[in-house]
Amino acid sequence: MPPSAEQQAPPKEVDFEQVIDAMAKAVYEGDIVNFRLLFSPFSPARESSTESFDMPKYAYLLPDDEMAAERRFAASRALVKHPQMMSQIKRELEANRPPQLPWELVLELADNAVRWAKYSSAAQAYELLRVRARVQREFFTRADAALDAGDVPTAVRGYIIATSLAYDYAAFPEPLPVTPDFQTRALVLHAEYPARLEDCVGLREPKALLQTALAYLLLDAEAAARLDSRSMEVRWAFLKELVLQRDPAWEDFVPRLREACVAADDLLKRLHERYSAPSFAAEMDTRADLTDEDDPRRIPALLLGYSIEDGEWWQYLKELAYRHPAAALLVARQAVGDIEVILPRYAPDSPVIQASGV
Repeated sequence: MPPSAEQQAPPKEVDFEQVIDAMAKAVYEGDIVNFRLLFSPFSPARESSTESFDMPKYAYLLPDDEMAAERRFAASRALVKHPQMMSQIKRELEANRPPQLPWELVLELADNAVRWAKYSSAAQAYELLRVRARVQREFFTRADAALDAGDVPTAVRGYIIATSLAYDYAAFPEPLPVTPDFQTRALVLHAEYPARLEDCVGLREPKALLQTALAYLLLDAEAAARLDSRSMEVRWAFLKELVLQRDPAWEDFVPRLREACVAADDLLKRLHERYSAPSFAAEMDTRADLTDEDDPRRIPALLLGYSIEDGEWWQYLKELAYRHPAAALLVARQAVGDIEVILPRYAPDSPVIQASGV
């Protein structure tokens, strides 16, 4: 038999100041995951839930003193605490159905997520409001206007935001935001072994290289095509800024690239002399032919900054593309005997290299 009313435990008391703080933090941080959690059936914000904000595992949902003192957090808290908003929040927390999230909070959360460069969260929030595509178009429009005005950094940021708000409707089991996947894209870029030196990505003629670089770094060929009407000078300036905004640590990579270039040139020269053949790779049959000094696996380790135990060329390429996306535009696969590695391969006078600051 079900327990009588007298036997039923009294409803849990919820401190709504904690609810306000938790929701304000999620909005302020642009965190759509935590925001939706607060409306879930097991949320510590619900009286019907056995969970509580006082449990240590939920401490991360509440702001610390430093955050509570910030002006932007205070603005988010004021929005949550508005009487009309509080009425809706309480109604949704009491309802026994999927929640209808307050659109004002979701929109503020999405805008804050863009501010914090949490683009996946922003895309999900805008998608919930059915405005994601419109917002994406607006960022493209503003970015093009910035480029018209000669403000390249703002234009690049706008393109990065716009392309980062893309959605994959073919994702399983439900549509998801498109995420930067330079590791995969780098493998696709180098899927075919270059039959000729000029087939290497970094040695393509300038216009083709520029198109490849922009499509790769913007994660979207259609977005890159929006720049086709711009002058080459503007597009090179755009690419330079794009490289830097995609990779704040790019300047740390450049010295390693230069060191790897010197090491690769020395290695190839020694092997050419030793085997007296232009196609030295064909003359080398085993790894036993190589001394430690001549081991070509030293080169990708120099590029990456560390070695991968028994690492294959594609492992180094994936790691390199993850840490420095534009680096994939400057290397090529090279077989040395039965060892295949990635080596620096680019034209010293290539405009894309000048744009990359190398």
